[in-house]
Amino acid sequence: MAIKLKKSYKFALRSSLVITILITAVFVGFHMDVDHMDWPHTLLFALICFAICFAIIQIRVERFIYRRIKRIYDDVSLLESSSFSSKPVTTDMRTLVEEIEKFAEGKKIEIDTLKIREEYRKDFLGNVSHELKTPLFTVQGYILTLLDGAMKDKKLRKKYLQRANKGVERLIYIVKDLDLITKLEAGELKLEREDFDIIELIQNTFELLEMKAAKKEISLTFDMEYPNPVYVNGDKEKIQQVISNLLVNSIKYGLPKGTTEVSVENLIKNKVIVRVTDNGGGIPKQHIPRLFERFYRVDQSGSRNEGGSGLGLSIVKHIVEAHGEKIYVESEVDVGSEFSFTLEKASTAPASEKTPNKEEKSTLESN
Repeated sequence: MAIKLKKSYKFALRSSLVITILITAVFVGFHMDVDHMDWPHTLLFALICFAICFAIIQIRVERFIYRRIKRIYDDVSLLESSSFSSKPVTTDMRTLVEEIEKFAEGKKIEIDTLKIREEYRKDFLGNVSHELKTPLFTVQGYILTLLDGAMKDKKLRKKYLQRANKGVERLIYIVKDLDLITKLEAGELKLEREDFDIIELIQNTFELLEMKAAKKEISLTFDMEYPNPVYVNGDKEKIQQVISNLLVNSIKYGLPKGTTEVSVENLIKNKVIVRVTDNGGGIPKQHIPRLFERFYRVDQSGSRNEGGSGLGLSIVKHIVEAHGEKIYVESEVDVGSEFSFTLEKASTAPASEKTPNKEEKSTLESN
């Protein structure tokens, strides 16, 4: 196996060998009588000369390289790279090259990440500006109309004030959603976990959205009858918001006289999966990876007419992930979409509930 030497050692060895040969040749040249030369002492002289030359050259080269490499380390340390500046200065060129390459690769990744974040920031600010601008201009338009003389007409005054109020309500809605999603992303929102019946919660959400669905003649229904409660563990209020946002999204973009179906299924021993399925227009595949981004809309023109903050699905994703769960989406154009998320089963049913008998238990497990 070949011995790998540092480049500085190779340089010192070669230089010392050349110098030793020259000095020894000069030394021998002074002794014209080669036959009477003391070769053992001459060999010893050559070895000593080689050792001295090697030591001097190596020390000088190491110092020369060290001074210049130290500048590189000092310059790099200005970039606050703790992983690089904390290492001892090496004079081995191979090791130095490897360290510099690792450092450069790390910085390249950081730069790419910062570029992505900057683009994300620009998109976010642009979207916030657009979302806030629309209701603000609406409110401003109605107020200016009233100031221009419509105030005198009682019917117009009431009508325009009501419309301006709707614009203000949308602004409040957007700001509240922004505040919620910021807290979720920063991990500042604490979940108040409790055991609750997910079937009852879904039914309550159906009732809250009944009138909204009726406007488009969309029916909200379960995939089957659930005679027994299904207890899960989580923040009841936040999970209701998840279900509500998914149902509202389905109603907004669903086809008139369509159906939105919710099912609750056992996934594994301690998990259930809640599915929200509709028979709407579906979502093109290229849009699915970005569905949960803030303010992202598949239909940029028509979706804003439906109202909302553009943050519904993003909030859904953050709430589900805050519970340590997963959310999934499947969609096919002209067929429909299915959003599903997992929840942890409650370890025990609430004490206030009646303990089911054996027949009821077997029915629940089959569900």
